[in-house]
Amino acid sequence: MPRFFIQARPADGRLLICGEDAHHIVRVLRMKAGDEVTLCDCAGTDYDCVIEEAQTDRVCCRVRSESASAGEPDIEATLYMALPKADKLELIIQKSVELGVSRIVPFVSARCVSRPEEKGLRKKQERWQRIAAEAAKQCGRGRIPEVAGAAPFREAVAQAARAGTALFFYECEREASLRSVISGGALSTVSLMVGPEGGFSLEEVGQAQEGGLKSVSLGRRILRCETAPLAALAAVMYESGNL
Repeated sequence: MPRFFIQARPADGRLLICGEDAHHIVRVLRMKAGDEVTLCDCAGTDYDCVIEEAQTDRVCCRVRSESASAGEPDIEATLYMALPKADKLELIIQKSVELGVSRIVPFVSARCVSRPEEKGLRKKQERWQRIAAEAAKQCGRGRIPEVAGAAPFREAVAQAARAGTALFFYECEREASLRSVISGGALSTVSLMVGPEGGFSLEEVGQAQEGGLKSVSLGRRILRCETAPLAALAAVMYESGNL
């Protein structure tokens, strides 16, 4: 069943879709009165609806039932991702949303090759947010994860440390594995910090550990910067029963 996000709650048992989504429903999907559609309020509730009126600029739907969005995980996972080169972050955002991430915070670290100017970052952030929205719609999420503005390293560490489980993925870690840290524990809020192509500097490792993040390893192989966050997030979702 087609699925769309709306920024509204039902009024008199009805929901109204306007703009691009209305055009897509009528002109692209060729839907009409009597067809069924699922609407999500971006807050974790799905509405099973039937179209009552369909025009190119507005589609009126009658709500038949509502339920909690089955696609939402029961933990809050925030990915802190060092800005990678080229369009790698687009792939990371798309797949992270599919896996169940709640929020994505890009940050700038010492070895980041990509250092776009503020104006360029604003444009990129808009595109990243659109990618997150499309991924959320495609995979049946009940919320659209936020892609935040790029943060300095210290600020990202301070934010990440507020999570109940704050993980810092360091390729030179030899004692603590991800499995040993999350296995058997009650996971509620989790932060995952992943470095750029060149990894973290020793100074950054020290700052993260002093800031309260737990240094962990993803195994004996060094993963690419676009592979590491997805592997880590998948492991966390699996351990918490969300995969």
